[in-house]
Amino acid sequence: MKLFLPALSLIFAFAACNQTEQKTETAAATDSVSVSTPIEIELKDSNVDMAYDQYLQLKDVLILSDSVQTRTSAKLLVGTLAKITGSESTAKLANDIANEISLSKQRVIFTSLSNELIELFKKSEITSGSMFVQFCPMANEGEGGYWLASETEIKNPYYGDEMLNCGEVKETIEKK
Repeated sequence: MKLFLPALSLIFAFAACNQTEQKTETAAATDSVSVSTPIEIELKDSNVDMAYDQYLQLKDVLILSDSVQTRTSAKLLVGTLAKITGSESTAKLANDIANEISLSKQRVIFTSLSNELIELFKKSEITSGSMFVQFCPMANEGEGGYWLASETEIKNPYYGDEMLNCGEVKETIEKK
């Protein structure tokens, strides 16, 4: 019984993600639904703005399931985060991704990195645009995982092509 309930939960979450993906594919086939376009965002602090752009690059290479490019993108982010006061632990997480060869381990570290960056960007002054906090309940063996995106369309960095559209927008961060 102890194993049955968690297994059942995972099955329902997986089914929910698959239904979302199927609905998206069906809607695209029957309607002329336009793909969500990125919303340009500017942050007042140029280093924080650059960190957001580099984070998006990192997320995008994780979507492509490219561990080598993930390492390269993470290295760029390390240098930028080092310039932001109070971001030492966040820079360490980016460095951990840059030094990790395993794509699955990079994705696990990406969860913590995303959580810290979400908090950083929430505290930062946004001069224009919006960013979207997205969530996949299946990430990290059912623990779930958040990430940031510049569009509302779901492109899951935790599973790449396996479950590209699994997730939902949980929050919008915008100019206050």
